[in-house]
Amino acid sequence: MIEMMVKRCNTQALLVLFPALIVVFSAGCSDKIVGNDANRNKPRNFEKNTTEVPKNIILLIGDGMGLTQITAGMYANGNKLNLERFPITGLMKTHSSSHLITDSGAGATAFSCGCKTYNGAIGVTKEKKTCETILEQAEKNGLATGLIATSSITHATPASFIAHVKSRADMEDIAKFFVQTELDFFVGGGLDYFNKRKTDQRDLYAELRSKGYWISDFQKQKLSEITPDPKQPFGWFSALGEPDSVSGGRDYLPIAARLATDFLKKRSEKGFFLMLEGSQIDWACHAKDGPRAVAEMLDFDAAIGEILRFAEADGNTLVIVTADHETGGMALEQGDGFDVLDLEFTTGHHTATMVPVFAYGPGAQHFGGIMDNTDIYWKMAHLWGFIEPSILEEQKAKDGKSKRN
Repeated sequence: MIEMMVKRCNTQALLVLFPALIVVFSAGCSDKIVGNDANRNKPRNFEKNTTEVPKNIILLIGDGMGLTQITAGMYANGNKLNLERFPITGLMKTHSSSHLITDSGAGATAFSCGCKTYNGAIGVTKEKKTCETILEQAEKNGLATGLIATSSITHATPASFIAHVKSRADMEDIAKFFVQTELDFFVGGGLDYFNKRKTDQRDLYAELRSKGYWISDFQKQKLSEITPDPKQPFGWFSALGEPDSVSGGRDYLPIAARLATDFLKKRSEKGFFLMLEGSQIDWACHAKDGPRAVAEMLDFDAAIGEILRFAEADGNTLVIVTADHETGGMALEQGDGFDVLDLEFTTGHHTATMVPVFAYGPGAQHFGGIMDNTDIYWKMAHLWGFIEPSILEEQKAKDGKSKRN
């Protein structure tokens, strides 16, 4: 009986809302490309104001971070977050080429390459061809680059900006790309994928050092004890495998955010690209652990605060905050009000709901409204004037043949 009442109520709601939806689409989306048009994944046209071209772009990804995770963090933190300081907000569709519900590999590849791909892919198209990432393009154009994560640095999200493999599970293959790429700064776990490898006898930790990197790890010194020298590329490993949760003592994310921005600014006069991920919001929600999810959200927000501190002082930095997907179908119940939050989960997996986008700095106005996850790449690339790789043009034409793009 309850199930029938819910379904009936939902049908009535749809009947009421449908006329309003027609008005919204006809009024606001008359130029929207729909259906099977080959260009449907192209970003919405916008005029690039040359006076508002960012020198630096910082992309912050809260893995699994939906509106409820943000709201719970806000109420748990005295009804305030650094996220509230962003003047531009939007919503983003997250589906992959293979599934309505994306995974982090496909989601991050959409951000890094601008193409829809299958779940599990890392920096490759759905045909498993290499796609050039925004980080690689930045590097090619003389900008400094950096990656930070509270997961292993070879995990799906950071990997999608530097590596090109068919499966996110190939962590040791992903690690090889850190030696092949001229990455300037990285912080994250996964040391064993570099120096205790099972697929070969290479010591990538030693190879990075011989390549000129200043390399260290949590066993030797804390990140807070280090002042990176911008004359040398920098890497610090936070764990052998996956780092602890923030509740378990992990504390490096805000520190890494502060070190990276100051370091990368000095590293190249042309500017820099930095991707920072709050990885474990997702893991807490997979575990249906509300208090842990809130703690991870607040740790990510503290890193956002450090990034905004830099961006406000610098004046030439575009900051974008979003999520690859929502995790857990989290709901915030009444509970005991602000004092004791009652967090419930509808699933232990990812969901297909849209996620928020926040933007600050030169070019931020282009990140408002509803967009596709691939638009994050295209908007960044257009603002920087990068030439679109031909492989992405081919992929976009192919993507248009499927309604699931």
